[in-house]
Amino acid sequence: MEPATLIFLGTQMELAGSQANLLAHARWFHQKGHKVTAVFFYDKQGLHEQWAAAHDFPIINLDTWKPGRNILLNLPMLMGGLFRLARLLRREQPQVVETFTPDSNLLGLPLAWLSGVPVRIATHRARIDRRPGWFPRLHGLMINSGIATILIAVSEQVRQMALKEERVQPDRVIVIPNGVELLPEDDHKADIVRQVRHELSLEADATLVLAVGRLTEQKGHSYLLQATPDILAAHPGTVFAFAGEGPLHDSLIGQAKSFNVSEAVCFLGLRRDVPRLLQAADIFVLPSLWEGMSMALLEAMGAGLPVVASKVEGTAELVSDGMDGLLVPPADLDALASAIIRLLGDKELRTRLGRTARGKIAHDFSIEAMCEKYEEVFWRMLRKTLE
Repeated sequence: MEPATLIFLGTQMELAGSQANLLAHARWFHQKGHKVTAVFFYDKQGLHEQWAAAHDFPIINLDTWKPGRNILLNLPMLMGGLFRLARLLRREQPQVVETFTPDSNLLGLPLAWLSGVPVRIATHRARIDRRPGWFPRLHGLMINSGIATILIAVSEQVRQMALKEERVQPDRVIVIPNGVELLPEDDHKADIVRQVRHELSLEADATLVLAVGRLTEQKGHSYLLQATPDILAAHPGTVFAFAGEGPLHDSLIGQAKSFNVSEAVCFLGLRRDVPRLLQAADIFVLPSLWEGMSMALLEAMGAGLPVVASKVEGTAELVSDGMDGLLVPPADLDALASAIIRLLGDKELRTRLGRTARGKIAHDFSIEAMCEKYEEVFWRMLRKTLE
């Protein structure tokens, strides 16, 4: 692909999967010689200065929203941010704009279309939740209208969801799985393990079960907590760590107390060192009720961790049960507890699953593999505009 001007647009700056994916795209295409700009509608977690300093390409905060503020008070900020985005599009005249969330799809791509951007790529990462019923339908209408050149789903299950729930036309959506960077296998891992376990006040022989994700209904953390008493009865030295923030934080702490497992549970809050946690953990658990293709799960498998995950949507496309992880039905406490107990009692199985998982990520789900597929789509769509 000839050097081009590319804009990658997301909703909020936060430590989460779609944001990590956006920055991975931007880094890869920047290293390939393209003129890249990463743009976000607002900075939810105060990350703009840190991210801008860490990257060699511009990262722009449109400052369109203040979390927690009344929507009427945010409306003037939103209109100002959209004006700034339109001005950026006119100034940079990108060949490609790619958006990374349903909100950025709906807000950014019409502006890109009106600004004459030749290729406008929408992406879909999971079911649209916490939105009124008209929102998914409007999203589908925008895709079908041609405002988006194409919709890219991160898994076949997400594609099927877009077809059924949003009525997206089959020829307007394709699948490209997510990709992640592998954690290095270096000589410092033992030191990292010791440091993290000291920070968490873990006993030397404790087994660490890690869950990473926002504390929301989707992620199913409540089911893991409900399964915890049975797991501890079989393996008393187990510690469960939850990395992430969200609206269910207080409720989950209350659950841990009600199940009398608080001493075995750590709520770590928002973490900026998830790779360190992954290196220190023994097992990774993703008990989600629905997923597109979880970046946290990809990262855990890439770190060589054995995983237990719900058999939902994109997760079932990623994990082969018994080969590179264990799959359980969503919201099934007995199955979840049994799978974790099985791994806790079989170190050889943990090692085999983790090794196979890392090999799968390296071969099929790397940043390189993902971005090469996006590059092919960008170039193919650009050629069509010239025909």
